[in-house]
Amino acid sequence: MGIDDFGGGQGPESTILVVTTNDVPGYRVQRVIGEVFGLTVRSRHVGSQIGAGLKSMIGGELKGLTKTLVETRNQAMDRLAEHARVRGANAVLAMRFDVTEAADVGTEVCAYGTAVVIGPE
Repeated sequence: MGIDDFGGGQGPESTILVVTTNDVPGYRVQRVIGEVFGLTVRSRHVGSQIGAGLKSMIGGELKGLTKTLVETRNQAMDRLAEHARVRGANAVLAMRFDVTEAADVGTEVCAYGTAVVIGPE
């Protein structure tokens, strides 16, 4: 498994800048659109749960679960960017992730932030 299996974030084709900071150096916020989010819920895979249980007994990284979480976070982030784009934003500031259990059937991952229009200073 390579870095692409365990890395996240936006690809080069994205038209929406997503940052975890409250501002972007060299740019100013021209308009605040408001909160946007991207949400996904993933069910647990029985095979991965058994493998994770066995792995937890001997220690080490749960690579299958790590890869699944990266894919899930990327999907939530893609949905966040699309939500911002549809609302007329070109950036999302203060992006965060929230991860919770969803009624004992899966994991909910929400990417959220503030959609804005930014321009050069």
